[in-house]
Amino acid sequence: MKKDIHPKNFRMVVFKDMSNDYAFLTRSTANTSETIQWEDGNEYPLVKVEISHMSHPFYTGKSMFVDTAGRIEKFRNRYAKKTK
Repeated sequence: MKKDIHPKNFRMVVFKDMSNDYAFLTRSTANTSETIQWEDGNEYPLVKVEISHMSHPFYTGKSMFVDTAGRIEKFRNRYAKKTK
């Protein structure tokens, strides 16, 4: 195995699945400006994700409705400024 390829500046971060409000605490180097109060009473950085293992059809075994219209509108709003 190669030495010194993994980052050493990780910290505890909460990842929150926005489709079903599932959250988990893990180590990460992801940058974020939001924080959340965790179950242990401490405050941790928060990374919001659209899908996780608790909402992905492959892991859940069932198909779930995903708000694609909302995603398309978000995409159009985000890049509308750049096309003008």
